[in-house]
Order: sequence, then C-alpha cells, then structure tokens
Amino acid sequence: MAGLVRAAFPDAKANLVANYTGQLWALRERIAVGDIVVMPMKTSGQIAIGKVVGGYRHLTDPDPERRHVRPVQWLRTDVPRTAIKQDLLYTLGAFLTICEVSRNDGAWRMAQVLESGHDPGSRPAIARATPVAADVPQAGDVEADASPAVDVERYARDRITSTLIEHYAGHKLEHLVAAVLRAEGFACTVTKASGDGGVDVFAGRGPLGLDSPRLVVQVKSDANPVGVDVVQKLQGALSSHGADQALLVAWGGLNGNAQAMLINQHFRIRVWDADDLIDAVCRNYLRLPDEIRAELPLKQVWVLVEEDAP
Repeated sequence: MAGLVRAAFPDAKANLVANYTGQLWALRERIAVGDIVVMPMKTSGQIAIGKVVGGYRHLTDPDPERRHVRPVQWLRTDVPRTAIKQDLLYTLGAFLTICEVSRNDGAWRMAQVLESGHDPGSRPAIARATPVAADVPQAGDVEADASPAVDVERYARDRITSTLIEHYAGHKLEHLVAAVLRAEGFACTVTKASGDGGVDVFAGRGPLGLDSPRLVVQVKSDANPVGVDVVQKLQGALSSHGADQALLVAWGGLNGNAQAMLINQHFRIRVWDADDLIDAVCRNYLRLPDEIRAELPLKQVWVLVEEDAP
C-alpha cells in the first residue's frame, strides 16, 4: 500500500507517506463494523460519536479527500469537550485523522460518554484485564496510533479549560464572567447565588452601569449542554428587566433544541460556551484582577506549525 501512496504523492516526504498509508490501512482493514467513532468538530468545538455500520468503500468523487469512506451512524453530535477528562482529550487532540483511542481505557470510556454524556475516567486495571486477540501483522500495515503528534494549541486550551473550571465551578464562574465584562468596559453587578430570577450578572455601560447596551447574563457551569428551559428563562429576564441584550454563558454549550430556539435571536442573545469564555479571558487577560491571574497563570507561547500534519 505504501507504494501506491507514494505513486499518488510523488513529492511528499517519507513521514507523510507513512502517515497516509497507516490511516488508509486502518480505515480499510482495522476498523470493524460496530466500532465506535469519535470526531472532534472544528466548527462547534463539540465532539460527535457514532458507530461504523458498513465496510470500506472507494468512491469516484472528484475530491481526493472524499474517496475513501466507511459509513457511520452518528448517535451524538453535541458532546462538549468539558464532559471528557484531560487525559482522553489529549489523545483526541492527535493530528492524525484516523487513530485508535487505546490508551487509558479510552474505548470503554467513550462508550460511557455515548451512553451517559460523561467520562467516568479509567477503570482499575484489574477490571479491564480481558483477553484481547493479537493483531496479525499485514503487508503495508503501519500503526496509525503509534505516538501520534498532538495538536499543541488544542491541548493547551484543554488544559486551560480544565484548570479554569476547577477554580471557578458553580457560583464563582459568575464572578469570572463579571470580571471579563468589566475588562471590556461594563459596570457589573453579580446577583446572589439563589433567587436570581434567571439573571446572574447585570452589566451596562456608564459609571453606574445604566447606559446602553444593558445586558442580563445567565451563567451555567455544568458540563452538559443546556436546554430550552434555560433559554426561555433568559428571554423572560431580557424582557422583564428592560435590557437591550442578553448573554448566556453555557460551559457545556447548547443542545439542539436550544440552538434552534435561538436562530432568530442573533442580535438579542449571544451564547458563550467554554471556548468562547476562554477566548474572552485570553483577550482581556492583562486587564483582569491580580487574584484571577494568580489562580489562572497564563503566558503566550509561539509554536512552530508542522507542515506535514494532515
């Protein structure tokens, strides 16, 4: 197979040819019907999980990147990265398009995420010590999952995500959101932990926070996507408080029904998931209070882009 890949990419470097060969072999021969497929989605930052439902096929699509396929039934497309523990996120951050999640009990854990929406972490070694049939080496077989390169930027962001929620879970996340909004020029009032009426932070321009745009902010620190009930409550608060706009900070993002409800609310309600909040923290980092920067110490680092990464 390596010879065929070399013929298709005559100018490619040797490591790129090996990379493509290993992934094609895995797609055609190593993946089995019924296997779980995990796909981090670049568009939404969430993770899709499905099951392989058919064998390998080669299409005549003119796009060379769409010719080699395995049919997949996607069972969940809204799993937030925050629902998965850091060690497994590290593996999912591999540059390889196709690689086996075999470390740290990854296959069993992704099955649990598919069922419950949460990563329970690795089982004790004795609980997962079941006999496994040895792979028989085949001609041209290249281990696609042997120490794959890691997307350093994604890994760093996941580490920030993990550290941030450890320090700011629950009501404390509301104070972080208020600090970010203050850094962006708003005067903010954080409401009490209970009886907030669907509003966690009031924000507005001007010295007293009474000038437009006036915002009502709802903050949800749970790893699960929020639903329509939260959106409806925020819509009611937007109207009852006479605010101009609303901000929903949903650490785990929105489920499909909540997303559909907000399609026509682009200029009234904005949603920040974990990635959006981290973006806001990073762009305002030097203006945040000293105590926040002490709890979340960050520094900017330049990383060389690997041109051979697919």
